[in-house]
Amino acid sequence: MKRIVFHLNCLERGGAERVVANLSGQFAAHGYEVYIATEWQGEDEYEIDARIKRVHVGLDSRQERHCRVRKFLDRIGNLRTFLRNTRPDIVIAFARRANYRALTATLGMRMPVIISVRNNPIGYYDAVSDKIQIALLFRRAAGFVFQTPAQRDFFPEYVRRRSRVILNPIGSQFIGNAIPQEREKVVVHSGRLVQFKNQCMLVRAFLQVHQKHPDYILKLYGQDSLDGTRQKLEQLIREHGAGEYVRLMGSSSTLEKDMARAAVAAYSSNYEGMPNVTLEAMALGLPVVATDCPPGGPRMVITPEENGLLVPVGDEQALAAAINRLIEDREFAKRLGANAAQIGKRASSEVIFGEWQDYITEILEGR
Repeated sequence: MKRIVFHLNCLERGGAERVVANLSGQFAAHGYEVYIATEWQGEDEYEIDARIKRVHVGLDSRQERHCRVRKFLDRIGNLRTFLRNTRPDIVIAFARRANYRALTATLGMRMPVIISVRNNPIGYYDAVSDKIQIALLFRRAAGFVFQTPAQRDFFPEYVRRRSRVILNPIGSQFIGNAIPQEREKVVVHSGRLVQFKNQCMLVRAFLQVHQKHPDYILKLYGQDSLDGTRQKLEQLIREHGAGEYVRLMGSSSTLEKDMARAAVAAYSSNYEGMPNVTLEAMALGLPVVATDCPPGGPRMVITPEENGLLVPVGDEQALAAAINRLIEDREFAKRLGANAAQIGKRASSEVIFGEWQDYITEILEGR
């Protein structure tokens, strides 16, 4: 039996965390011994398979009193001690800080590490400190997993040569559902309320939609990221007296039911890695419009006019026009939704698990 450790900050609801919860469950179901090593416990986390061992490798109460540099060393030391005792066959790190920690903690241990980039490298991996850490650490990685070619191509050639591009897995609850023949007059959005998802632009675009289609409402599902976005949305809704037709629904664990009968799913991000929520809406057979945001996640899965629509980043006029088009041309919207649902065959949990398993096997056999 192979032993795998996933390392990330926490399992709080978010894109990378959702992928780890799904993927680790697949590995556990296929007989792997699986650990998830996290830095802290979040307030609203994804549930994980009961066969997975969850381990805390963050700071203890004594270490929390240390200075910043000492805390950094403590985090590395805690992870290193855990890995030395557990001796996994491979470590898979998710997201920027976890990537750096895993590569540093395994120095001198001859333990293969796969790092996974989950967001737009521009703005996350281009600071001076990142360039130094990439130069010092990335050559140590056994492999690299990206969500899009644009993510991969940001990095040096030696990274690109040893990498894979793998989509995010879609939860089984979103796949294979009957597509409703009659839809509700609802435009739906799902995702954390956070600045880079630009839900404020979506609301402004929907204000234009509402002028033409006053019987439609906008529902935004997602937890508050506490970065002030929810407050900005509430203020925008108040200023326009839109409380009756723009609704902040909060977090939901039943999106496959909440979204299923909506007329349109709309996404307005300034940048994303590979947005899980877009994949889920497509798998449900929803007509989807999304911004063509870097580093190319939506474009990886949406072919314009065939299984969805793409609009320029930050263009609320184009977003409003696309939503209106899907509302007004129901046959077109129905065709897009039916085609979109095919993403379930390409990105089911089983298919994506197989791609990860093949890559891991290749790395371990190569060593």
